[in-house]
Parts: sequence; C-alpha cells; structure tokens
Amino acid sequence: MDKNSKIYIAGNTGLVGSAVLRSLQAQGYSRFLLRTIEELDLTKQSLVESLMQQEKPDYVFLAAAKVGGIHANNSYPADFIYINLQIQTNIIHAAYQSGVKKLCFLGSSCIYPKFAPQPIKEDSFLDGKLEPTNEPYAIAKIAGIEMCQAYNRQYGTNYISVMPTNLYGLHDNFDLKSSHVLPALIRKFIEARKDGAPSVTVWGTGSPRREFLFVDDLADACVYLMNHYNGSEIINIGVGEDVTILELANIIKEEVEYNGTIIFDPTKPDGTPQKLLDVSKIHQLGWKAKTPLREGIRKTIQWYLENK
Repeated sequence: MDKNSKIYIAGNTGLVGSAVLRSLQAQGYSRFLLRTIEELDLTKQSLVESLMQQEKPDYVFLAAAKVGGIHANNSYPADFIYINLQIQTNIIHAAYQSGVKKLCFLGSSCIYPKFAPQPIKEDSFLDGKLEPTNEPYAIAKIAGIEMCQAYNRQYGTNYISVMPTNLYGLHDNFDLKSSHVLPALIRKFIEARKDGAPSVTVWGTGSPRREFLFVDDLADACVYLMNHYNGSEIINIGVGEDVTILELANIIKEEVEYNGTIIFDPTKPDGTPQKLLDVSKIHQLGWKAKTPLREGIRKTIQWYLENK
C-alpha cells in the first residue's frame, strides 16, 4: 500500500477498526475514509454503494461487524446472521463496483468446526459441524470468506480473508450482556473490588481453553498482510498459545488487585472445549504477535479505568 493511498476502514470506531487506524497512522499512512455508525448505516446497500462510488478508496479493511460473547449470540442469533451478512455483502460488492485495489476481510476463528483438531489449521475450514452457540455468526463470516474467494475467481479481485483468534484490548465492549469473556471479567473484577464484593461468579466450569490476541497485534498483522500477501486462502492470526478460563480469571484478578474468591457456575455454557489456532502459516510469511497476555490485559485494564 502506497503511503498516499486512500484507505477505507469500515468499523473504525470499534475494537478492531480503531486498532487498524492506530497501526496505519503509526506507519505513516494519512489518507483515510472514515464513517461512524451514525453517519453511515452499513446495512443499507444504496448508502454503501454511494459512498464507495463517490470516495473511490484504494484499499478497504472490512472490520465492521456485530460481535458478542456466548450470551449475546444465544440471545440474538437472527441479528448476528442478518446484520453481518448485510454489512459484508454490501461492502464487498461495492468494493468491486468502485474498483478497490485490495480488501482485507476480518473473519473469526469461530468459523472452524467445534471439534477441529488442535491447534486448528486453515484446512479445517468447512470440515465439520460448528459450535451451536455462535453458529449464525459463524455462518455469516463463512459467507464473507466464500464471497471474497468467489469475487477473486470470477472478477480477478484481490480480496484476502484473515481469521483472528479471540481478541481484546482498547475500545473493547465491556457490556456484561454482550461482551466476550475477557472484557467481561475485567469489568466484573473491577466492580467487585470497588463494591467490596466477597466473590466473582464466572460462567461455566473454567476448564475450556482459549487463545487471546491483543487487538493492536491483530491490526499490525492485517497491515502486514495487505502489504505482503496476495491469495484467496484464509490466514490464521493468533499467538499460538492458550490458557484455561480459570487461568485467565486468576490473571485478571491479580492485575485488578481483587482479593475475593472466584466461583464458577457450571449451569452456564462452556462453549467449545478448546480453540487454539495453528499460526505457522503467518509465521512463515514473516509475522509474529508481540504482546504477552498479561501485558495486554494490563493495558486493557488501564484503558477501561481511564475511559469507562
């Protein structure tokens, strides 16, 4: 990407989009096409097409999406499939119509089968049944991958698809009804310390294993791939290591300096037993994550305390 290229970041105020913007700015890019959700409804095809035709961006990072944890996915499955299909379909097609040079589609590791061999290689894609708790979201993301690959085949476009593992960091969603596990635990422990609560209850058994990637590392990887990778095959982005939810809860408890106890609620769903990505492909391309989990959690806690 040339430093003078016009770059459209869809979802620039969210967790991923804001990190992509920070990464690009740090690397000397300065021409951005940015719209808030109030300024542009990405589910409206005519509005998206009008923007792309008028602005003619050179590159697109498709980071806009409706996202959430197990509770949100269970509660609003129709919203997760409808809104995500609308957003990505509109942007991908409008990018083709307006002659975008290259597009980066942000997928998710939940596109992989529930019982995929661990660590999960890219060739596990479409090789088994999905985790039921987030199947509608996963199917929407799978459709986005297939759409990028189909446009590459039929129209000769250059659309890449990246599959991040579980993300966290600055500008995360800390709403207890819709957030992912890590930001939800940060908020729970901070509020428990503030209120002097004797315990914090965590969903599930604590045994599932999860991999967590600091969102600024993901953004760095996306920019790197836009400059160094041209292919239709999906690329995993992660750290290659995981922890149990119990271990995660204890790290956050220590960093927040909460002195109470942790109680697990086994009546709540655990989700997939393990979800660890094989990141050998992106390592071979020359990129590796930089931020250790505890350091990333510390930065996220600091951001939450300063902004929430």
